[in-house]
Amino acid sequence: MSISYLLIALIAMFGHSEDFLGTTLLSRPLVLGPLVGLVLGDLNQGIIIGATLELIFMGNIKVGAAIPPDVITGGVLGTAFAIISGKGPAIALAIAVPVSILAEMLISSLFVFRAVINKKFNQYADEGDFNGIQQLHILSGILRPILMGIIILLALQLGATVMKDFLDLIPAWVQTGLQVAGNMLPALGFALLMNLMFNKTVAPYFFLGFMLAAYLKLPVIAIGGLGIIIALIVTQVTPKTDGEDDDDFNEIKEEAKPVKKLNNKDIRNVFLRSMALEANFNFETWQNTGYAFSIIPVLKRLYTTKEAMAAALKRHLQLFNTSPYGSTLILGITAAMEEQNSNDPDFDAESISTVKLGLMGPLAGVFDSLFWGTFKVIAAGVGTSLAIKGNIMGPVLFLLIFNVPHLVLRYNLTFIGYRAGTKFLQNLAKNNVMDRLTKGASILGLMVVGAMPATLMSIRTPISIGSDKSEITIQSVLDQVVPAIIPLGLTFLVYYFVKNGAKTTHLLLGLLALGFIGSMIHLFA
Repeated sequence: MSISYLLIALIAMFGHSEDFLGTTLLSRPLVLGPLVGLVLGDLNQGIIIGATLELIFMGNIKVGAAIPPDVITGGVLGTAFAIISGKGPAIALAIAVPVSILAEMLISSLFVFRAVINKKFNQYADEGDFNGIQQLHILSGILRPILMGIIILLALQLGATVMKDFLDLIPAWVQTGLQVAGNMLPALGFALLMNLMFNKTVAPYFFLGFMLAAYLKLPVIAIGGLGIIIALIVTQVTPKTDGEDDDDFNEIKEEAKPVKKLNNKDIRNVFLRSMALEANFNFETWQNTGYAFSIIPVLKRLYTTKEAMAAALKRHLQLFNTSPYGSTLILGITAAMEEQNSNDPDFDAESISTVKLGLMGPLAGVFDSLFWGTFKVIAAGVGTSLAIKGNIMGPVLFLLIFNVPHLVLRYNLTFIGYRAGTKFLQNLAKNNVMDRLTKGASILGLMVVGAMPATLMSIRTPISIGSDKSEITIQSVLDQVVPAIIPLGLTFLVYYFVKNGAKTTHLLLGLLALGFIGSMIHLFA
């Protein structure tokens, strides 16, 4: 069985390598379960168990800084032990759930560790060493599949009985505490986004987004759509009258013909590299090294001096986090702006970072909702309905329904962003488009970020007051006044510490401790 165990470990490593493959859902139980069954000589059971686990973990997705239980490790081991023992889906579930929670702890620790090497990335940027950044991004990214592959291989060698006995020793209160702590982690991501966009001018839009989500229960995609409408209204330009300045406008269009340095191959390379956007995801700067890795083909084409390359690399190693499915739109716009920056010595290079940071929040809300809340649900519904009966077309259709629109849109958004960015920049000075885009993006971004504590953080208090007959829970009172006030308050608490210079790692550990201790004393649930 040693060869089979090795192949199963490789399957798990393949699943954990999805961050190099564009978040294409190749890591889901519905996909990996049949592969494990194929290795163990029971494809039918692999398909059925994979479908069963997919139904259980269907809502298990990574959004922002929220790291869900690791269904890759849990699903692969659960499927393998269930087939080896001959006990079917029941034993698969019993093993998959606790293993997923334990594996989540290891992966979260890895994400914290990755933040430590950010200094090395910055050192390479200071030196203009794009090769160093590329190599370190890939090296750090492969740590996860290697680590989890070794763990799975060891677990298989230990055997199902020993593994389950070990997991049974972990008290339920420990698992509950870890789950509550995990639910608090998104507050750090929201606070870091607020630190980039939150100010007195646009602050009301944050609270508007929160109220729409908390009181009216609108989904994030609806709030994002409303945010687009509001941003367009607020930032619209007063129409010209009597042909005012038309001649000047046409003159600028004629004079502002950009010098083309980028070609289709460069933009195509940006799309291909964007598939590894999350390979080095960490809790401090999130997808920043993936963004730099993706845009390097453009930077190499545009900048020939060490100083110019260093400045560009440092721009793109700032905090960045958005939906991988819409990331190429921002990358395309960035490519156009970098091209303009290389052509125009008076171009404001800081505006590149401003547009990036302004767009990443709203695009995250829109594209995460579109793909996680629409395409994935449809794909999983069709796929599991077939796979639960042992039909191999279930996993196949699952991947096709999700990834055909994903890859087609992702590819085209790269070119749309670049072409729109180029045309937009031709008349930048004339129409103050940059200021309007920045303000509009901030409005849209803060509305979406404001909705997130109410929709993506599940933190409640079980405290109650009164006797048995007239017992009132504190949470019910809070819900009547301000629903989701605990997630909102926690987000602003973390934001306060971020504004005052607290280290991200310290805040991360503090949230974990607060959640764990709060669960132990029954303050949070």
